[in-house]
Amino acid sequence: MSRTVFWTFVLFLAVTLGFGQSSNVQTSQPDLSRLTGVWRGQMDGMPAVTLVVTDEGGELQGAILFYLIRRDRPGEPPTATPGIPEPIFHPTFDGRTLAFEVSHRGAHPPGSLSDPPVSFRLTLTGPNQAEFANESEKGPANESGKGPAFVLVRSDY
Repeated sequence: MSRTVFWTFVLFLAVTLGFGQSSNVQTSQPDLSRLTGVWRGQMDGMPAVTLVVTDEGGELQGAILFYLIRRDRPGEPPTATPGIPEPIFHPTFDGRTLAFEVSHRGAHPPGSLSDPPVSFRLTLTGPNQAEFANESEKGPANESGKGPAFVLVRSDY
């Protein structure tokens, strides 16, 4: 075997084996374990929102449930009635903030049937605690300058 053929073969072998090896350079993936679980928020001591976030093989998924809090008569305690759970769409997590959308079509039919999705964010503020806000809502400014935010607390499933 000539030297040229031998070195060509060695070079080919090195390149081929190199493609089959995993790289030592790892991409920085956010720690999803701080995010996954059941997030619950209250308003006036009543359940207001429940957000479930799962990690399905590195892909975030989830659903959200809003409660209708009513005071039928002045002086009476409020009541909370759960709505219908909705899946979250386009979830993105940067290591601190989960941004996602929820369909608004079924919120107040028939007037909401053509409504665009509503944007939300969940910003981790401590262990098992986060600030939750409707990014589409106008109101008193929170950290992002958007609508009001309130605290959600995380628990395992």
